[in-house]
Parts: sequence; structure tokens; C-alpha cells
Amino acid sequence: MADERGREGWPRRCVRLLLVVAVTVAALLAPPASRLFAAGAAGSPVAVVGALPGADDGAVPAIGRTWPLGVRPRVLRGWEPPASVYGPGHRGVDLAAATGTPVRAVADGRVSFAGRVAGKGVVSVELAGTGDPPLRTTYEPVRASVEEGAEVRAGEVIGTVEAGGSHCTAPCVHWGLLRGETYLDPLSLLPPWLLHRGPSRLLPVLGAPLP
Repeated sequence: MADERGREGWPRRCVRLLLVVAVTVAALLAPPASRLFAAGAAGSPVAVVGALPGADDGAVPAIGRTWPLGVRPRVLRGWEPPASVYGPGHRGVDLAAATGTPVRAVADGRVSFAGRVAGKGVVSVELAGTGDPPLRTTYEPVRASVEEGAEVRAGEVIGTVEAGGSHCTAPCVHWGLLRGETYLDPLSLLPPWLLHRGPSRLLPVLGAPLP
């Protein structure tokens, strides 16, 4: 009787053994966790914050309340994230701006830097309520009218466009966005209603003669 029960239980033990072997092999062949988190459910790549300058995890809140120049300017060059840490690209957005144009904070925050870097004026503002490390906007070349540590509100003037120091062929402001050392697209700070709205225009009044 014992021999019969042993023979009947043998297939079950074989199945269990095969399951253990299969699970072990699957675990050994599985990709590292970092690769799993860097791939979407459908296998599409997902940017990992901090992996590259320009990497964006889509977590930038649209908290901007104004363009850096007050109105929607002409974008001379957009954000072009590099393919590698030291690869070519454009880590910000160039906005056409005449010398002396007021530059404004796009959102509430604190001035984390106001001074000169490599001979050109730079102003940086840490944006309130954007996590740790906080999002940080940069503006250059700008002659600062605020001091480091100052609290600023969205739309507040933080300086004026300087005559020199721009890398554009025409006068411009280079507007950047970072979280820590990771570069992000500054235009992602602007909500759709502001991003696509052009400058204000005066409309004709019904019945009034045109000038």
C-alpha cells in the first residue's frame, strides 16, 4: 500500500520540482529593476529623471502665470534635449527680446542666485511648492533688479535684458528650467491657455469708424 501511495505521489512531486526550476530560471533571466522602471507597459521608453540633462519625467506642474517677457514672444530656438550627458543640444528656450526689456518671474518663488556667470548676468528662481529639490528657472543675460533670497511673485520684474552675453544671433533671453542638475523644458511650466495665447489685439467696435 505504501509503495502504491508513493507511486501516486511521484507525479505531484515532479510538477512541484519543475515549477521551482521554472521560477528560479525566470528570476535569473529577468532584466534588472532599473530597466523595468525605464520601460513603459507597452515597451516604449520612459525618461528617467537624472539620467540625462534634458530628461523629463512629465512631473513638471503647469504653474506658470506669465511669459518671462510678460507677453508671448517669438521663440528663436526651442528646447532640444541631448542624447547623452555631454551631447549636443539646447538646454532651454531662446526668446526674442530687445535690450532693456523687463524680465519677469513666471511663477512664485525665491531668488536663489542673482549675479554674473562668465561675464553675463544670470537670475535663478526656485519655484515654490515644486518638491525637493525644487524646480529652478534661470534667465540670462539679465541685469538683476532683485537680490538673492528675495521672495518674488509671478509677473514680478526681476531684471532687464542685457546688451551683451547672449548666444543668439539676435537679442534674446535664454530661459532654462532645472530640477537639481537635470534640465527640463521650461515651456512645460506654462498652461495651454497661456502657451498658445498670442499678444493682445484691439478689436474694432461695432459702428465705430476705423482709424
